[in-house]
Amino acid sequence: MAEEQKTVARVRLEWLERGEGRPILFLHPGIGIAPDAPVLDRLASKARVIAPSHPGFGRSEQPKDMTTIDDLAYFYLDLMDELRLEGATLVGISFGGWLAAEIAVKSTSRIARLVLADAVGIKVGARDTRDIADIFAMSEAELAQQAWFNPEAAKRDYKSMAESDLVAIARNREALARYGWQPYMHDPKLKQRLHRIRVPALVLWGEADRIASPDYGRAYAAALPNARFELLPRAGHFPHLEAPDEFAARVLAFEGDHA
Repeated sequence: MAEEQKTVARVRLEWLERGEGRPILFLHPGIGIAPDAPVLDRLASKARVIAPSHPGFGRSEQPKDMTTIDDLAYFYLDLMDELRLEGATLVGISFGGWLAAEIAVKSTSRIARLVLADAVGIKVGARDTRDIADIFAMSEAELAQQAWFNPEAAKRDYKSMAESDLVAIARNREALARYGWQPYMHDPKLKQRLHRIRVPALVLWGEADRIASPDYGRAYAAALPNARFELLPRAGHFPHLEAPDEFAARVLAFEGDHA
């Protein structure tokens, strides 16, 4: 899947698109999305997959007035209007799952189904309990141990990377901090608004996720009026990367069930 630049809703975005059929708007996690990620091909075998890099991430433009998760949510509502998406499946992973939930509580007029995978964004425990591990306080090795079923899969050879790829990685981390630093990786009001999401929802969770545990995912699903919760074996916080075939199969089966 080749990457391109596309201006949508007045913002120049790094743009990935493939396949035909019912649209899937794929919202990537804080680590971004690679053009050759196998999960995109798997989903595109039966759907039209649209996977932009969020404003500020990867090679996408960062508008000066876009500083909060709320700003991103309204941007994506404008994007769906401009693309005239109808009956879309909104898929979000981790930070992208938080963003998907923020979009859906505002409007599901163009969304028929919602998939949240290892999503962050809500507070489920007591005030003095940490629900989401502090990724900004971890070394890269520590993060791999917490986020991945197989930490070896997270290793990257930075010395062999092109400078443009290194810049994209740095921009991902910077943008994630911009949108998720304070309050840390959640919106204090989001949980009480999840009842507004009445479309069918699938909450997928990597069973080895130690960034946000499966119990956190179960609490997320319980706060949605029409959701089911499923565990993905042999996967951590990024199941679309560690188990792309199973991840895509679950999403497409859910889409078929609620066509």
